[in-house]
Amino acid sequence: MPEIRSRRRELLAAGTATAAGLALGPSAFPQTTRPSTAGLRVGICDWALGLQDPSALEVAGRAGLNGLEISMGTQENNLWLRRPDVREQYLRAAREAGVQIPSMACIELNNVALMSEPRAAMWLLDTIEAAGEMKIPVILVPFFHQGELKRENREDMRRVTEVLVELAPRAVKAGVTLGLESYLSAEAHMEILDAVKSPAVKVYYDAYNAANAGHDPAAEIRALGVDRICQIHFKDYPRLEAGDGKVDWPKVSRALRDIGYRGWIVLETPCPTGDRVADTAANLAFVRRLFA
Repeated sequence: MPEIRSRRRELLAAGTATAAGLALGPSAFPQTTRPSTAGLRVGICDWALGLQDPSALEVAGRAGLNGLEISMGTQENNLWLRRPDVREQYLRAAREAGVQIPSMACIELNNVALMSEPRAAMWLLDTIEAAGEMKIPVILVPFFHQGELKRENREDMRRVTEVLVELAPRAVKAGVTLGLESYLSAEAHMEILDAVKSPAVKVYYDAYNAANAGHDPAAEIRALGVDRICQIHFKDYPRLEAGDGKVDWPKVSRALRDIGYRGWIVLETPCPTGDRVADTAANLAFVRRLFA
């Protein structure tokens, strides 16, 4: 991706420079993240398994999952999916396990804020390149911990929007969608999406995070609609079926059916017993019952 590489120096120099939004019609973007009619597809995040390496794909397969959301890497391993050899290791492990990779997460954005750190924009640009080359359709762009985005911080909202305006056309060219995950309300997410004006920027919706922040997940799912949601996280503690009651899961599943969502459900569930396969299989069974 020569254009992506050539923009690195410009992004570092400009930081969060303002760029004009692109008004792209639906036909301008390949519909790699649209729902499929093939049936329910359930994956899990590699960090939920405690395995941020290719071995997580084999565990996901043994648990009966269809997919695994992988991490771009950490600062300690220099975001190792920048390396072609590491990408090939993941792709080979996916083929051997019979497991798909529906999404990639740039989790270091939780530690280095996209709204204030030029290197964070560079990491996201590298993630776009890696996901594009691996044919992974969705990139999780998280805004938590040190990188938490709050609507009342208007300057942060402006800076994030400007970075996304700059990166969205690169995501379009790579054939990937940037999925924003935060504690923001659906309305605040839509404010960003409306300003960016690109089909390559959507919401990665987490029902538990939304409920924890005081939002109504089912109402927000309906407000966002299928065209603004690229992927969904399901989690609860210690496990979905015996969670803390913050999320009304039957209500959430009905809302997803009502808007016509047939994309990936990605578990972000812990393994309370220490048995990754058994704990994940139990959560998978719960999700399947919800959508039966």
